[in-house]
Amino acid sequence: MYKNYLHKNIEINVQKYWYKKNIFKTIENYNKKKYYVLCMIPYPSGNLHIGHVRNYTIGDIISRYNRMIGKNVMQPIGWDAFGLPAETTAIKKKILPSIWTYKNIKNMKKQLNLLGFSYDWDKEIITCKPNYYKWEQWFFIKLYKKKFIYKKKALINWCEHDKTVLANEQVINNNCWRCDNKIKKKKLLQWFLKTNLYSKQLLNDLKYLKHWPIKVKNMQKNWIGKNIKFKISFDILNNTKKIIIYINKIDFLLYTTYIIISIDNLISIKLSKKNDKINKFINKYKKKKKKNTKGINTNLFAIHPILNIKLPIWIVNFNLNNFYKSNIAIPKFNKDNLNFAIKYNIPIKFKISENIKKLNIKKQKKIILKKFIHLGLIKKKILYNLMDWNISRQRYWGNPIPIINIFNNILVPISQNKLPIILPENIYINNLIIPFKLNLNWSKMFIKNQYSKLEIDTLDTFIESSWYYIRYTCLKYNKNIIKLISANYWLPVDQYIGGIEHATMHLLYLRFFHKIFRDFGLINYNEPVKKLICQGMVLSHSFYYINKTKKKIWLNKKKINIILNKKKIKLKDKYNNDIKYNGMIKMSKSKNNGINLINIIKKYGSDTIRLFIIFAAPIKIELEWNEFKLIGIFKFLKRFWKIIFNHIKTKKKKKKIKILNNKQKKIIILLHKLINEVTYNIKYKQSFNIIISKIIKFINILNYFIVIKKIHNLILHECLLVLIRLLYPFIPHLCFKAWKILNEKNDIDYVSWPIFNKKLIIKKLKIIIQINSKFYTKINIKYNYNKEFIFNIIKKKKIFKKNINNILKIIYIEKKIFNVIFKK
Repeated sequence: MYKNYLHKNIEINVQKYWYKKNIFKTIENYNKKKYYVLCMIPYPSGNLHIGHVRNYTIGDIISRYNRMIGKNVMQPIGWDAFGLPAETTAIKKKILPSIWTYKNIKNMKKQLNLLGFSYDWDKEIITCKPNYYKWEQWFFIKLYKKKFIYKKKALINWCEHDKTVLANEQVINNNCWRCDNKIKKKKLLQWFLKTNLYSKQLLNDLKYLKHWPIKVKNMQKNWIGKNIKFKISFDILNNTKKIIIYINKIDFLLYTTYIIISIDNLISIKLSKKNDKINKFINKYKKKKKKNTKGINTNLFAIHPILNIKLPIWIVNFNLNNFYKSNIAIPKFNKDNLNFAIKYNIPIKFKISENIKKLNIKKQKKIILKKFIHLGLIKKKILYNLMDWNISRQRYWGNPIPIINIFNNILVPISQNKLPIILPENIYINNLIIPFKLNLNWSKMFIKNQYSKLEIDTLDTFIESSWYYIRYTCLKYNKNIIKLISANYWLPVDQYIGGIEHATMHLLYLRFFHKIFRDFGLINYNEPVKKLICQGMVLSHSFYYINKTKKKIWLNKKKINIILNKKKIKLKDKYNNDIKYNGMIKMSKSKNNGINLINIIKKYGSDTIRLFIIFAAPIKIELEWNEFKLIGIFKFLKRFWKIIFNHIKTKKKKKKIKILNNKQKKIIILLHKLINEVTYNIKYKQSFNIIISKIIKFINILNYFIVIKKIHNLILHECLLVLIRLLYPFIPHLCFKAWKILNEKNDIDYVSWPIFNKKLIIKKLKIIIQINSKFYTKINIKYNYNKEFIFNIIKKKKIFKKNINNILKIIYIEKKIFNVIFKK
């Protein structure tokens, strides 16, 4: 055994052993309970950043713990390898996107192995490989034949910077989610997937996601949206056409004075062909729509279905965000409508029937609804905000769409025996124009005695990451997209880990695809993921200076000098630029505030990084990078190693202890309390920072007893064996080596989690049970103090049995009060 903690030697040797023995390979074992742990699939950008390390460390801790408690654990990894960054980098560096991608995968895989993550590398997915995207093409054809996918000309979100289309979910505050540039509206022929069909299911099934963060569920709820509206048809005077309008409140109809339609309404377009003024108005504002500025009178009138009065119809130059591009104008309640009416001298007052005017609003609504329903002019509709997903991308480095365009623009899916349509990986690109449009022979196909052309768009890369978790269960299966028996064994994912920024994109698409696969009979479950952890971001200090063009230039803190001048601190770089401190912000390449992970691993070791990341902050909140605290963790590991070394050095065979003295009893009780607390926190709360805090505290107590020489070697040995097992999910390399040194027969990879002795630590606690914040009874609890356990006890009582469905909420103050609030 090394006297000092030599992390380089330890970690390299342990990693070689794991690789050689393929320790973490998983198979379906029906004699064991399965546990599927998955971190969101990474994009191979070149190097791991600390955000990656935090995500994957959380997943690895959960995997190793569940393996120790006897579960059959699968923790796979892969690469979301298609995408725009490969193209932009290929242009800058004048290399092939494929070469850049595979080089990055190799580099990042090496870094993952250096961190000791327990992945089953036999299940590695690379989404840009034909053996993966073949099945995506296969499923695309299935969806196309069932009319789940269609092509149409549509007004889309266009990013001029990236030269591609964006789905609605990829537009944030009217900016591109990737480059943050303003998006434009453009009409293009695009492929769409009918996500709107699943709006109701996606919304209603949120209630089954009991172990998902409330914030994520609320974000999806708001994004999907549910609106109860009334669809009303207005006749047009002396015209066979009708204007369809959706309104939220029926009583607003009584105060409608005119109708507005947008320039892309079908009536506007038809009028523009006959009326020059309208034509000029439409052409003028086609590309630059402004809010409430201009309008033009159509000289047409809609007939009010209740009051039977004429309502003038105006074309406006601002967007009406609804399907029919039309709306009622109610100047009494809408300031914009009032200003518009004043500007164009539109009458805003008329007499309401005296009978109706006398009634209160509720009765007005009833009369209107009754009359409209009788006339067949109104329909109550439930509308969702979730639109069909635009899945076309004007890119080269993506999955080819398996559709060919034959004579007269007839679209025909590729036959199954010709799949996959393989994307050529040897294409150099000079700019972000689609290479297929330039001149590619591979996209030409000879079908039905004539040349046909393959669809030139590729699929949105979010599709690859929407079903990869299923393919992990049967990666080498070639007869179908999914092997049902394997998918049903492993699914759903027991624990998923990833950032909250994916709430309304990846996590929504994941749920949508899962439901489609279910409806196609490919899987059995309604939802893809049982538990979701959204880890917090990693923050770091940031600095910048303003250059001559008034642009912020971001600098790494290592390139900054601190200058003391007349008791004032100034920040300068080597070119004497005035540096400004920007605070702690998310680590990113663009802000130049990241760290070199490989250098940190070389200096302190991967176990140190893993433990620091877990100890520095609770996993769900932001973590501030601090190298001084990292050094503190490194010193702790050296101290723990020294305790083990000294124990081995002085270890002598002693007889079993027949009677424990008070100090020995105290240590044993503290040890079993520690096992209990660590087990509870890792199993129920996932409070990993609290776990490490408790372990450090116990090791400090243990060290005190060692220093004063008041601990028996056998007790110390038992304590070390327990501590090594408790720390194994967090610092696996050190624990692997330490376990071997302590002359234990089995490798720690196959050792069970320690079990505490209940008799040593159990104390009866009295929990006060309240109903609607008033005392009801007291119950004695011996061991398990979690909310679910207590509820299972009290729900057997008569009052709870009768009112089980009337429970509004439960307020639990741990180990003290359990308050059940019933609906009144």
